[in-house]
Amino acid sequence: MAEDLHIISGSKEEMYKALLPQVKALLHGETDLIANMANMAAALKEQFGWHWVGFYLVKEDELVLGPFQGPVACTRIKLGRGVCGRAWQKKGTLTVPDVEKFPGHIACSSLSKSEIVIPVFNNNNEVAAVLDVDSDQLNHFDAIDQKYLEEMVGLLKL
Repeated sequence: MAEDLHIISGSKEEMYKALLPQVKALLHGETDLIANMANMAAALKEQFGWHWVGFYLVKEDELVLGPFQGPVACTRIKLGRGVCGRAWQKKGTLTVPDVEKFPGHIACSSLSKSEIVIPVFNNNNEVAAVLDVDSDQLNHFDAIDQKYLEEMVGLLKL
């Protein structure tokens, strides 16, 4: 079966509202977490054209690179390090308007200017992964991104 996205233009919220049911359909009936993360990352990258979209999975005491779309990335991140490690540690979304001003930012790509990281929780309410999204524009992410990205990662069954 061919999986095609209907990419729309419009406001950021309109784009999320059009993408969300498509992501739900992609995930429906699929139980493999990696497959679902891969399709979610691809759908987000296709719709929004961000610099980098992907997941890091919690493995023991670090985040390990998972499915992503974009240039090569950092492979392992310790708890509390960089934006991803800090979002994992605080168990909450972090939005960074300018990564150069974030203490301890890990520069996987010099093209990244702003970032949002959303924790993905398992059934025990523990962080099992994070969704990391980087933009090549400053101050790119806001409350609309946070709302819809949190809703989207909530669709993942961990």
